[in-house]
Amino acid sequence: MTARRLTQYLSRYGIVVAYVLLVLAVAAQSDRFLTKRNWLNLLDQAAPLGLIAIGVTLCIIAGIFDLSTGSVFAVAAVVAAKVAALNPWIGLTAGVATGALLGAFNALVMSTTGVNSFIGTLSTSIIFRGIALLTTSGLIVSVADRGYKTLGTETFLDAKLSVWVFATVAVVLGLMLARTTLGRSLYAIGGNPEAARLVGIRVGSVRTFAYVMSGTCAALAGVLTSSRTGSAQADIGIGLELSAITAVVVGGTSIFGGEGAIWRTVVGVILLQTIGNAFNLLGVNPTYKQVVQGVLILAAVSIDHLVRRRNR
Repeated sequence: MTARRLTQYLSRYGIVVAYVLLVLAVAAQSDRFLTKRNWLNLLDQAAPLGLIAIGVTLCIIAGIFDLSTGSVFAVAAVVAAKVAALNPWIGLTAGVATGALLGAFNALVMSTTGVNSFIGTLSTSIIFRGIALLTTSGLIVSVADRGYKTLGTETFLDAKLSVWVFATVAVVLGLMLARTTLGRSLYAIGGNPEAARLVGIRVGSVRTFAYVMSGTCAALAGVLTSSRTGSAQADIGIGLELSAITAVVVGGTSIFGGEGAIWRTVVGVILLQTIGNAFNLLGVNPTYKQVVQGVLILAAVSIDHLVRRRNR
């Protein structure tokens, strides 16, 4: 195998190889790691981050960033908890709809101002977080109705409903990205937006879709989390946007746009969650988790840069 082929292979499937090695290493050190209970808990904990990361994946493939997802997560949770006073299921629906609207707002701001998405969504994240704070007055919003907790706490085939929601969204958007014209348009825009525009792709509309889906996924994650605890507050979800981007990049989606896949992001999310799980089981100082994540990001970006340079 030539050096170029080896590099390409590692770029495509290195995350899977790394994850298998991690599982084998942790399993050799802890008898509890491969138990059904541990894996169900791991997947349940990964679901909110996984949902956010899936939405972020669509944006990054399209060549844009969404740094507002952590704030959208909080606003959606607060709205859901507030409206749940009327009806728990209307509250959950209102929370998800709020995320879609905030995603559309992001798209509107970026298209009308022409500001870079990194700076633009960083700014809107501050606005959204402020809205959550004003709505709650800094207090915790609690929901008394037990029906509100159904989505976040009930199980199906031993797995929490949050896991099934995560899996469903991953499959649906994964197929959309891989098999539809819209998915191919996202790749084309991320690779070269001007060339995509010249062949008739409506760049603005496609990127709007990416922002809306990112907001919807973040809101769904916030609603699930709020349903699990039966409460919401303005400061939840801080830093989740960075964790989501970490999972996307570690999974092998190019930070430069135009390349990636939902399945890669799912593996990236579970990899990060497994690292945290392993630290807990093995009694390792959790402070080192940040170091490990930083090394993974650097390695992923470096491999991506190396592959792009070799393919020129």
